Amino acid sequence: MANTNTDWLSMSDKSIVSIIGKYIKHQRLIQNKTQANIANIAGINRWTMSKIENGEPISLTSLIQILRALNLLNILNVFKIQPQISPLKLAKLEKQKRQRASSDNETDKQDKSEW
Repeated sequence: MANTNTDWLSMSDKSIVSIIGKYIKHQRLIQNKTQANIANIAGINRWTMSKIENGEPISLTSLIQILRALNLLNILNVFKIQPQISPLKLAKLEKQKRQRASSDNETDKQDKSEW
């Protein structure tokens, strides 16, 4: 069983780029597409595809284009900023929640007819 725990902090930038390149190559091969095919879809040179797959740095824009061509933009979800509520605000919201249902006295008066 492969070790899935990668210690990103201890890795050099070059090592991280190499892992990204291996990931892209792996995904491309799973989809049974050539470098030239993905490069064409992404609107980049095949040379750029070769560079990233060989662990050489490319521009962020090229990486996004490659991920789009491989239909892998969903991996960028980790960069989405989620709004967070402070614990104090959360406590205030919890306090404002209804504790019980209100009486139906007003509804009862409207439902009864004069007849």
